[in-house]
Amino acid sequence: MNIIIAILIFGIIIIVHELGHFSVAKKNGIRVDEFCIGLGPTLFGKQVGETYYSVKLLPFGGACMMGEDEDRPEADAFGNKSVWARMAVIFAGPFFNFVFALILAFIMIGISGADLPDIARVEKKSPAQEAGLKAGDQVLKIDGKKIYNNRELSYYFLLDYKGGEVPIVIKRDGTEKSLSVTPKFNQEAKRYMIGIGWEPYQKLNPLKTIEYGFHEVGFQIRVTVKSVVKLATGQLTLNDLSGPVGIVKQVGDTYNQAATYGFTVLLSTMLSIAVLISANLGVMNLLPLPALDGGRLCFLIVEAVRRKPVSKNVEAAVHTVGLFLLLGLMIFVMFQDIYKIML
Repeated sequence: MNIIIAILIFGIIIIVHELGHFSVAKKNGIRVDEFCIGLGPTLFGKQVGETYYSVKLLPFGGACMMGEDEDRPEADAFGNKSVWARMAVIFAGPFFNFVFALILAFIMIGISGADLPDIARVEKKSPAQEAGLKAGDQVLKIDGKKIYNNRELSYYFLLDYKGGEVPIVIKRDGTEKSLSVTPKFNQEAKRYMIGIGWEPYQKLNPLKTIEYGFHEVGFQIRVTVKSVVKLATGQLTLNDLSGPVGIVKQVGDTYNQAATYGFTVLLSTMLSIAVLISANLGVMNLLPLPALDGGRLCFLIVEAVRRKPVSKNVEAAVHTVGLFLLLGLMIFVMFQDIYKIML
């Protein structure tokens, strides 16, 4: 059951992405040759009007095929529409992922509440106690950056901490105070910690639920971008990556853990994972790499600036090379995920 739920979450998010491309293409009068869910051989499909709708063997992936790299004479061909219409179609996929993540975040916070950065306890002889932090304090800023949930502090020490003292702003009895804390490296957790525990999730009113929904999606986007930067700069390695197999395994494990706490916890946990994956997919697809939406947008931006499209042959060649490189990376990560599962 857990594997089915994981695949279902992953599949729905991909469908939403492709529906973004599909709906905006239709809105702009662009012919869609095929709308498919999954990858590999076709299991079944049906022609409806000008579009062939199909389901493929592998449940990871999908496509909205519009002949982007083809030079067609028809008025409804992708290449014959304005550069702005084509940009809108390409951008719509990631945009739909962000909107979907936002909707899921609203539902998640409405069900479980928000993990506000309110300190419930301070461990004895911990960096937090030495800094003067107390139970009941609310963390407002860390290193000058405003935070809205307690995970932001944890991720700061995981992704951004450079060493030494860190300025922290708290609210205590309605008054803001500025302190400094020096985290210690926890060998067991393999990360820096300051020794505090957080209050449980807190219910919010409808307006605050909407506000924190935006904060949640923004947080997931920032974490994804920072992780990509660290990967690009060598601070993270390919061994730190997870592909569809690894993601399904992680979702399945989380499902089993959350199920022991009841349906409400299980539902909010699955929604939280879906928010993360949807926001992550939106960001990753906007990376300026060949074969990704971001790579196609780069070519369209060049066309808009020079008022002349890049050669179809050149663009097709770049995307083809990029696609093979991405497929190679996916295969490497897939085998790496399988190896980790077998250990």
